[in-house]
Amino acid sequence: MTPEQAALLEAVRGLLDKRAGSAAVRAADGFDADLWRTLAEQIGVAALPIPEEYGGAGASMVESALVLEELGRALAPVPALSSLIAAQATDDAALLERIASGELCAVVEIAAGTGPVLDATDATILLALTDEGTVLIEDATVTGVSAMDPTLRFATVDLTTATTTQVSGDPAKARDAALIGLSALAAGCARRGLEMTVAYAHQREQFGRPIGSFQALKHRLADMLVLAETTRSAARAAAAAEIEPVVAAAYCKEAVARVAAETVQLHGGIAITWEHDAHLVFKRAHALGQLFGQAHELRRTVLDDSVARYSASR
Repeated sequence: MTPEQAALLEAVRGLLDKRAGSAAVRAADGFDADLWRTLAEQIGVAALPIPEEYGGAGASMVESALVLEELGRALAPVPALSSLIAAQATDDAALLERIASGELCAVVEIAAGTGPVLDATDATILLALTDEGTVLIEDATVTGVSAMDPTLRFATVDLTTATTTQVSGDPAKARDAALIGLSALAAGCARRGLEMTVAYAHQREQFGRPIGSFQALKHRLADMLVLAETTRSAARAAAAAEIEPVVAAAYCKEAVARVAAETVQLHGGIAITWEHDAHLVFKRAHALGQLFGQAHELRRTVLDDSVARYSASR
């Protein structure tokens, strides 16, 4: 990690430690507008992946993924993932300037249907990914829907009365960015579950000893550490274009689900209540497991692509 990346993460984590505690996350109802405004205006999170000539920072995908890791660790209710996807979906100068400023975005995957769409409820920029390219959507009917994860917002998007305008952009880049960003959020969520569980294992006593001193729990905590570290490695490798985003996302979805399950179980009886923070981790992991396709569906696309390449080479 470069000194610049470390400084960026320090700034993001410092803000989140002050503004994204458990009470604030729960009170935000899926979107903390003040926190997002601060992240966009003071730290420049939305501008990171956008070229400097359009008001951006000209950073690489790696910086955006590192920030999303921190946001995932805090379970922060901000639309950073949608902003990243939108920034990769279009090359239109006017749209990129708006995205860099922190304007709220949502991206519809037409091939997969129009709902539910992440962050569409509050979006003022609505883009669609189609087989022909990227489309700007205006005057669509957007209806918020309830979600299991209270830190995310989803909506259905009815295009019946919408007007569409073709804009320059590469939907494939946006789809890759979606999987990279999701993997980074999963890595942060897994780290949060691990940290919570290790802390609890040091505090909770049974038979006069911290439960973390029992060998059976040590093994399970070690397994959680391995999952958290490999999830982080996969997410960062995808951001650095060292592995395919779809491969990273398929692994990270399943790994964070296992960490979340262990987080709930190793917290014992207190974690069976929805009010405990372990369930914030559980719900986020469940949401990430469904978003942009389940793990087995992503693996299927990898297999289908491999078969197609093999068939073409014969």
